[in-house]
Amino acid sequence: MSITTFLSLILCIIIIISLITTISSSSDEELSSWCKETPNPESCTRFVTRTGHPTSSAGRPHHQRRAATFREMNIEAALKKALDVQSQLTRLKSTCRTPQETTVWSDCTKLHAGTVRHLNTTLSCLRGGGRCTDFDAQTWLSSALTNVATCRAGSADLNLPPRFVDPILAGSSNLSELITNTLAVNGAMLAAAAEEEEEKGENASSDDEFVPAGWMRRGGRRLLEGSIASVNVKADAVVAKDGSGKFATVQAAIDLAGRRGDFGERFIIRVKRGVYVENIEVVDGNRNVWLVGDGLEDTVITGHRSVGSGSYTTFSSATAGIDGARFVARGITFANTAGPKKGQAVALRSASDLAVFYQCSFKGYQDTLFVQTQRQFFRECHVSGTVDFIFGNAAAVFQKCVIYVRRPVPGQTNIITAQGRVNAFEHTGISIHNSKILASAELKAAGPGKFETYLGRPWMEYSRAVIMKTYLHRIVNPAGWSKWGGKDDFGLSTLYFGEYKNFGPGSSLRSRVKWEGFHAIHDAVTAKHFTVRGLYAGRSWLSSTGVPFNDGL
Repeated sequence: MSITTFLSLILCIIIIISLITTISSSSDEELSSWCKETPNPESCTRFVTRTGHPTSSAGRPHHQRRAATFREMNIEAALKKALDVQSQLTRLKSTCRTPQETTVWSDCTKLHAGTVRHLNTTLSCLRGGGRCTDFDAQTWLSSALTNVATCRAGSADLNLPPRFVDPILAGSSNLSELITNTLAVNGAMLAAAAEEEEEKGENASSDDEFVPAGWMRRGGRRLLEGSIASVNVKADAVVAKDGSGKFATVQAAIDLAGRRGDFGERFIIRVKRGVYVENIEVVDGNRNVWLVGDGLEDTVITGHRSVGSGSYTTFSSATAGIDGARFVARGITFANTAGPKKGQAVALRSASDLAVFYQCSFKGYQDTLFVQTQRQFFRECHVSGTVDFIFGNAAAVFQKCVIYVRRPVPGQTNIITAQGRVNAFEHTGISIHNSKILASAELKAAGPGKFETYLGRPWMEYSRAVIMKTYLHRIVNPAGWSKWGGKDDFGLSTLYFGEYKNFGPGSSLRSRVKWEGFHAIHDAVTAKHFTVRGLYAGRSWLSSTGVPFNDGL
């Protein structure tokens, strides 16, 4: 990020904080003046109205109470617009003329329903309807914004006609601007709170503030610590190819989990060894689902959907689509066998908040692993692919993982990460920590230098990816990072790409890119921002899972 951009961002924060501290029962003219300092003042002035609802700001200092009021006004405006877009999508169904249009309509309906839910959850929780923090709010608001962008991207994937696309774009444009404003206001509150705590000499991020630590029961912890067959924990459902389980398909067991009464309890699905050719989905609301396989070499869930087939978007191509919160998987391979010539073909897409993947494998080529939104942790996993094969806008940490770069089609360049952060206030990013980046056997067989490999490129303007204490194979291009296609300057001053204490023949920083957004990190204080603790206070929700993790460097 350039000095100019950074100073502009700080000035924006200062102005927003100074204005929202004056909020009281003021006139609409004053509300208009506050809106002028948001990233999208016209949308704010047009859609934000004064609210009579009380805030859950008891105990906050006076200026924070006023900031909370302005935040609620913005969330309410975004929610109202999101409901309008949802109604527009309902009407749009009757205009679908092709299977491709139906696919995009289905994606967008699901994604916008998620946006409505995130906004509703944020508003309700901040008003005292649940235990959450400003940091949680920022996560959910970011997810709401990403869902809108993902809907629009699906239309581009399948080149749909303007008569179908334009109604989607028209409604979602104002919605994106309103959510962006809310992210800015909430981000300013987070920044102000951090400054106040720093002045007091307090720890600015206490893990206990984020998520209830006891969301997994002791039996669940034992399950992850060893094989399901060796611990005294009963699976709620067993899937087996040989007929020894209640279900023959994984989706049938997931559907059973979705019909249970108490989603606060974990639902364990044992998936015995075998290759399951199916596309699975854990829908939003089906929380605490656990898939436990017999090992990443033995339990495989695989599909072959792709954008190249002409029938699916990147979103809908996923072999496994995970939306339900607090999803856990262990000892399973998720694969997409569409092949390198079929373009985007996702093995797993996760928008699950507080998701854990332990000793799993993700196999594909382009767009293998879609870490779409929210907070996700990967430990001792294998990820393989070619182009942008770890991508999305989640806050995702990969720890002690092995990343295999495969052989692409001629003319393609291998890109490991394509992170999708679109807003400077989003607490998202891809962090690869204490892992290995290696050449697959098929890439080695192609011969040295035949295909270039880069650590990442800026999918979105504020893309953020950091590689720390990781072994880098010699396949990594000396420049390290790539521009986005033909957009020579896109994101180069606003992105954040960083490297810290990597090693191996591809780790030299001598010839790395000279962009303003690239950072050769030399101090531990900066690097800690991208650890399990620094990125999403992981100790508060990982310590109860039984999955091993390092919360620091």
